[in-house]
Amino acid sequence: MNISKRLPSNEPPIVPEASFVSVLEQHGMTPTWDVPSGGMDIPEATTILALRWADGVLMAGDRRATAGNVIAHRRIRKVYPADDRSAVAISGTAGMATELTKLFQTELEHYEKIEGTRLSLDGKANYLARMVRGNLPLAFQGLVVVPLFCGFDDREQVGKLYSYDVVGGRYEEQDYATTGSGGAEARAFLKSAWSEGLDEGAAIRMAVEALVAASEEDSATGGPDPRRGIYPNLVMVTGAGYREVPDTEIAPVAAEVMEARP
Repeated sequence: MNISKRLPSNEPPIVPEASFVSVLEQHGMTPTWDVPSGGMDIPEATTILALRWADGVLMAGDRRATAGNVIAHRRIRKVYPADDRSAVAISGTAGMATELTKLFQTELEHYEKIEGTRLSLDGKANYLARMVRGNLPLAFQGLVVVPLFCGFDDREQVGKLYSYDVVGGRYEEQDYATTGSGGAEARAFLKSAWSEGLDEGAAIRMAVEALVAASEEDSATGGPDPRRGIYPNLVMVTGAGYREVPDTEIAPVAAEVMEARP
């Protein structure tokens, strides 16, 4: 007698999913959050920016996180690699934004392993929009996450950058993008200073200048602090891949910028 159990003919076979989150959902392993009522001083991360330059894109963030009117952290990291061809920067509720970034990194790695190919840059941007949209119920409770995303498009051989809104709207920006509490000040500076064909040195200086300008008007944005050795978190994404700019390169630029401020 054949005692092996067979699936009904109308039931589809179980196949692996390209989405890591989908796998978690199938097994009831997606995280849930219980947000207590009442006020909470939760660390928030600001300010972040991205801009195009001749060979790709640059992304930068200051290092300060605030909880209410208190400086919660002075050395928070706000810019991360998404993979070796793209980067993501966080603003909003710091803890949740960091976790969303880690999950996004895992999603891209999982997709590449399952499908045998990487997502297109536009596909990555769309997937991040879906993840931001999934955070909407918590955003209504004040736990907002608003990232920036950038990368190098291997098909078009050009750097691209994307901004998002709180409901997951995705917008491709042409030249530069900012968000966070000091985003308006940083954007105003970039609007007056950005030009086509910037070289690497000019792009780094422009990003530092924009963050310094934001820190002078917005108390939640931290400027360079040479005494403590705190400098902006800054990365480049080009055809050669993702590169973090070390503090040893940023420090002399920051010193020149701060010296030149009126």
